[in-house]
Amino acid sequence: MSFPTLLVIPAHNEAGRIGDVVRQVRRTDPALDVLVIDDGSRDETGDEARRHGATVVRHPYNLGYGTALHTGYCYAVRRGYQRVLQMDADGQHDAAMLERLVTALDGGADVALGSRYLDGAPPPASVARRVGTRFFAWIATKWLRTRITDPTSGFQGLSARALATVATDAFPEDFPDTDVLVEHHRRGLAVVEVPVRMHARKGGVSMHRGLRIAWYGYKMLLTLLLLPVRRATPLRDRDTVARWS
Repeated sequence: MSFPTLLVIPAHNEAGRIGDVVRQVRRTDPALDVLVIDDGSRDETGDEARRHGATVVRHPYNLGYGTALHTGYCYAVRRGYQRVLQMDADGQHDAAMLERLVTALDGGADVALGSRYLDGAPPPASVARRVGTRFFAWIATKWLRTRITDPTSGFQGLSARALATVATDAFPEDFPDTDVLVEHHRRGLAVVEVPVRMHARKGGVSMHRGLRIAWYGYKMLLTLLLLPVRRATPLRDRDTVARWS
Protein backbone atom coordinates (compact mmCIF):
# COMPACT_ATOMS: atom_id res chain seq x y z
CA MET A 1 0.00 0.00 0.00
CA SER A 2 1.48 3.33 -1.08
CA PHE A 3 0.02 5.35 1.83
CA PRO A 4 0.51 4.73 5.57
CA THR A 5 -2.58 2.60 6.27
CA LEU A 6 -4.17 1.38 9.48
CA LEU A 7 -6.79 -1.36 9.76
CA VAL A 8 -9.22 -0.67 12.62
CA ILE A 9 -11.24 -3.58 14.09
CA PRO A 10 -13.79 -2.73 16.82
CA ALA A 11 -14.37 -5.74 19.07
CA HIS A 12 -16.63 -6.54 22.02
CA ASN A 13 -16.57 -10.05 23.51
CA GLU A 14 -15.13 -11.61 20.35
CA ALA A 15 -12.74 -14.13 21.92
CA GLY A 16 -12.64 -17.26 19.80
CA ARG A 17 -13.11 -15.21 16.61
CA ILE A 18 -10.85 -12.17 16.75
CA GLY A 19 -7.71 -14.30 16.56
CA ASP A 20 -8.81 -15.87 13.29
CA VAL A 21 -9.72 -12.45 11.88
CA VAL A 22 -6.30 -10.97 12.70
CA ARG A 23 -4.52 -14.07 11.42
CA GLN A 24 -6.35 -13.88 8.08
CA VAL A 25 -5.46 -10.20 7.74
CA ARG A 26 -1.80 -10.97 8.48
CA ARG A 27 -1.84 -13.72 5.90
CA THR A 28 -3.39 -11.39 3.31
CA ASP A 29 -1.10 -8.39 3.95
CA PRO A 30 1.72 -8.92 6.47
CA ALA A 31 2.75 -5.25 6.22
CA LEU A 32 -0.66 -3.82 7.20
CA ASP A 33 -0.84 -2.29 10.67
CA VAL A 34 -3.76 -3.79 12.62
CA LEU A 35 -5.43 -2.02 15.54
CA VAL A 36 -8.10 -3.81 17.60
CA ILE A 37 -10.28 -1.62 19.81
CA ASP A 38 -11.29 -3.84 22.73
CA ASP A 39 -14.55 -2.14 23.71
CA GLY A 40 -14.78 -3.22 27.33
CA SER A 41 -14.85 -6.95 26.62
CA ARG A 42 -15.44 -9.32 29.53
CA ASP A 43 -13.51 -12.12 27.84
CA GLU A 44 -10.03 -12.59 26.36
CA THR A 45 -10.65 -10.53 23.20
CA GLY A 46 -7.73 -8.16 23.75
CA ASP A 47 -5.22 -10.82 24.74
CA GLU A 48 -6.21 -13.03 21.82
CA ALA A 49 -5.85 -10.17 19.33
CA ARG A 50 -2.46 -9.22 20.77
CA ARG A 51 -1.19 -12.80 20.56
CA HIS A 52 -1.93 -12.82 16.85
CA GLY A 53 0.00 -9.63 16.15
CA ALA A 54 -2.48 -6.78 16.54
CA THR A 55 -1.99 -3.60 18.53
CA VAL A 56 -4.77 -3.35 21.12
CA VAL A 57 -6.38 -0.28 22.66
CA ARG A 58 -8.83 -1.15 25.43
CA HIS A 59 -11.84 0.80 26.66
CA PRO A 60 -12.35 0.25 30.41
CA TYR A 61 -16.02 -0.51 29.75
CA ASN A 62 -18.33 -0.91 26.76
CA LEU A 63 -18.81 2.46 25.03
CA GLY A 64 -20.46 1.34 21.79
CA TYR A 65 -19.50 0.51 18.22
CA GLY A 66 -19.29 4.11 17.04
CA THR A 67 -17.08 5.15 19.94
CA ALA A 68 -14.78 2.20 19.27
CA LEU A 69 -14.40 3.28 15.66
CA HIS A 70 -13.81 6.87 16.74
CA THR A 71 -11.01 5.74 19.04
CA GLY A 72 -9.40 4.04 16.05
CA TYR A 73 -9.77 7.14 13.88
CA CYS A 74 -8.18 9.39 16.51
CA TYR A 75 -5.35 6.87 16.93
CA ALA A 76 -4.76 7.00 13.16
CA VAL A 77 -4.70 10.82 13.08
CA ARG A 78 -2.30 11.07 16.01
CA ARG A 79 0.13 8.65 14.39
CA GLY A 80 0.07 10.14 10.92
CA TYR A 81 -1.80 7.46 8.98
CA GLN A 82 -3.18 8.69 5.66
CA ARG A 83 -5.71 5.92 5.20
CA VAL A 84 -7.91 3.79 7.40
CA LEU A 85 -9.50 0.46 6.57
CA GLN A 86 -12.10 -0.98 8.92
CA MET A 87 -13.72 -4.37 9.35
CA ASP A 88 -15.75 -6.25 11.95
CA ALA A 89 -14.34 -8.72 14.46
CA ASP A 90 -16.99 -11.45 14.09
CA GLY A 91 -15.66 -13.11 10.93
CA GLN A 92 -18.26 -11.68 8.53
CA HIS A 93 -15.76 -9.66 6.54
CA ASP A 94 -13.34 -11.45 4.24
CA ALA A 95 -9.77 -10.17 4.63
CA ALA A 96 -9.08 -11.00 0.99
CA MET A 97 -11.54 -8.22 0.07
CA LEU A 98 -9.42 -5.50 1.70
CA GLU A 99 -7.49 -5.12 -1.54
CA ARG A 100 -10.70 -4.11 -3.31
CA LEU A 101 -11.16 -1.25 -0.87
CA VAL A 102 -7.57 -0.13 -1.43
CA THR A 103 -8.02 -0.27 -5.20
CA ALA A 104 -11.08 1.98 -4.94
CA LEU A 105 -9.14 4.48 -2.81
CA ASP A 106 -6.28 4.39 -5.32
CA GLY A 107 -8.86 5.18 -8.01
CA GLY A 108 -9.88 8.43 -6.30
CA ALA A 109 -12.60 7.40 -3.85
CA ASP A 110 -12.61 9.03 -0.43
CA VAL A 111 -14.92 6.39 1.01
CA ALA A 112 -14.87 2.81 -0.30
CA LEU A 113 -17.98 1.08 1.04
CA GLY A 114 -17.93 -2.70 0.84
CA SER A 115 -21.33 -4.02 -0.28
CA ARG A 116 -22.48 -7.59 0.34
CA TYR A 117 -25.22 -7.14 -2.28
CA LEU A 118 -22.98 -6.66 -5.31
CA ASP A 119 -20.94 -9.89 -5.26
CA GLY A 120 -23.07 -13.03 -5.13
CA ALA A 121 -25.62 -13.93 -2.48
CA PRO A 122 -25.35 -12.02 0.83
CA PRO A 123 -25.32 -13.86 4.16
CA PRO A 124 -28.77 -14.48 5.70
CA ALA A 125 -30.45 -11.70 7.67
CA SER A 126 -33.77 -11.18 9.41
CA VAL A 127 -36.73 -9.70 7.54
CA ALA A 128 -36.59 -6.56 9.69
CA ARG A 129 -32.90 -6.15 8.95
CA ARG A 130 -33.43 -6.53 5.21
CA VAL A 131 -36.34 -4.07 5.16
CA GLY A 132 -34.36 -1.53 7.20
CA THR A 133 -31.32 -1.87 4.96
CA ARG A 134 -33.37 -1.32 1.82
CA PHE A 135 -35.12 1.70 3.31
CA PHE A 136 -31.92 3.44 4.35
CA ALA A 137 -30.23 2.38 1.11
CA TRP A 138 -33.02 4.23 -0.72
CA ILE A 139 -32.48 7.33 1.44
CA ALA A 140 -28.70 7.22 0.93
CA THR A 141 -29.10 6.77 -2.82
CA LYS A 142 -31.41 9.78 -3.06
CA TRP A 143 -29.17 11.97 -0.92
CA LEU A 144 -25.84 10.99 -2.45
CA ARG A 145 -27.24 10.81 -6.02
CA THR A 146 -25.41 7.53 -6.53
CA ARG A 147 -26.58 3.97 -5.97
CA ILE A 148 -26.00 2.73 -2.43
CA THR A 149 -27.05 -0.83 -1.59
CA ASP A 150 -25.41 -1.51 1.78
CA PRO A 151 -25.38 1.64 3.97
CA THR A 152 -24.93 -0.36 7.19
CA SER A 153 -21.70 -2.01 6.02
CA GLY A 154 -18.83 -1.71 8.48
CA PHE A 155 -16.35 -2.88 5.83
CA GLN A 156 -14.88 0.39 4.57
CA GLY A 157 -11.82 2.26 3.41
CA LEU A 158 -11.29 5.95 4.17
CA SER A 159 -8.94 8.45 2.55
CA ALA A 160 -7.15 11.19 4.49
CA ARG A 161 -9.98 13.61 3.68
CA ALA A 162 -12.60 11.17 4.93
CA LEU A 163 -10.55 10.48 8.05
CA ALA A 164 -10.60 14.22 8.82
CA THR A 165 -14.41 14.10 8.64
CA VAL A 166 -14.84 11.24 11.11
CA ALA A 167 -12.08 12.05 13.63
CA THR A 168 -14.22 14.74 15.25
CA ASP A 169 -16.64 15.01 18.16
CA ALA A 170 -19.56 14.90 15.68
CA PHE A 171 -19.08 11.19 15.01
CA PRO A 172 -22.00 9.09 16.32
CA GLU A 173 -21.26 6.91 19.33
CA ASP A 174 -23.57 4.01 18.47
CA PHE A 175 -24.75 3.55 14.84
CA PRO A 176 -22.44 5.26 12.31
CA ASP A 177 -24.14 4.30 9.05
CA THR A 178 -26.26 6.30 6.60
CA ASP A 179 -25.82 9.58 8.46
CA VAL A 180 -22.02 9.36 8.15
CA LEU A 181 -22.25 8.61 4.43
CA VAL A 182 -24.49 11.66 3.98
CA GLU A 183 -22.05 13.82 5.93
CA HIS A 184 -19.20 12.65 3.68
CA HIS A 185 -21.27 13.67 0.66
CA ARG A 186 -22.14 17.05 2.19
CA ARG A 187 -18.43 17.72 2.53
CA GLY A 188 -17.85 16.95 -1.14
CA LEU A 189 -16.19 13.58 -0.69
CA ALA A 190 -16.49 10.77 -3.23
CA VAL A 191 -18.35 7.74 -1.87
CA VAL A 192 -18.04 4.55 -3.94
CA GLU A 193 -19.52 1.11 -3.31
CA VAL A 194 -17.26 -1.89 -3.86
CA PRO A 195 -18.54 -5.46 -4.33
CA VAL A 196 -17.21 -7.71 -1.54
CA ARG A 197 -17.90 -11.18 -0.22
CA MET A 198 -19.25 -11.46 3.30
CA HIS A 199 -19.97 -14.49 5.44
CA ALA A 200 -22.46 -15.31 8.16
CA ARG A 201 -21.13 -14.18 11.53
CA LYS A 202 -19.19 -16.92 13.31
CA GLY A 203 -20.61 -16.16 16.73
CA GLY A 204 -21.34 -13.37 19.13
CA VAL A 205 -24.39 -11.09 19.06
CA SER A 206 -25.30 -8.57 16.36
CA MET A 207 -25.97 -4.97 17.41
CA HIS A 208 -28.86 -5.00 14.91
CA ARG A 209 -31.26 -7.39 16.64
CA GLY A 210 -34.68 -7.48 18.28
CA LEU A 211 -35.99 -4.14 19.49
CA ARG A 212 -32.61 -2.59 18.75
CA ILE A 213 -33.63 -2.54 15.07
CA ALA A 214 -36.61 -0.30 15.88
CA TRP A 215 -34.41 1.97 18.02
CA TYR A 216 -31.82 2.08 15.26
CA GLY A 217 -34.46 3.10 12.70
CA TYR A 218 -35.87 5.83 14.93
CA LYS A 219 -32.48 7.29 15.84
CA MET A 220 -31.15 7.17 12.28
CA LEU A 221 -34.22 8.92 10.88
CA LEU A 222 -34.01 11.60 13.57
CA THR A 223 -30.31 12.13 12.90
CA LEU A 224 -30.87 12.44 9.15
CA LEU A 225 -33.65 14.98 9.69
CA LEU A 226 -31.38 17.08 11.90
CA LEU A 227 -28.33 16.95 9.62
CA PRO A 228 -29.26 20.07 7.59
CA VAL A 229 -29.52 22.20 10.75
CA ARG A 230 -26.70 20.70 12.79
CA ARG A 231 -24.19 23.34 13.84
CA ALA A 232 -20.47 22.70 14.19
CA THR A 233 -18.62 23.21 17.49
CA PRO A 234 -15.04 24.49 17.91
CA LEU A 235 -13.90 20.91 18.50
CA ARG A 236 -15.02 19.62 15.11
CA ASP A 237 -11.80 19.89 13.16
CA ARG A 238 -8.87 17.60 12.59
CA ASP A 239 -6.30 20.03 14.01
CA THR A 240 -8.04 19.91 17.38
CA VAL A 241 -8.05 16.11 17.40
CA ALA A 242 -4.35 16.09 16.52
CA ARG A 243 -3.59 18.45 19.42
CA TRP A 244 -5.14 15.96 21.88
CA SER A 245 -1.98 13.92 21.54
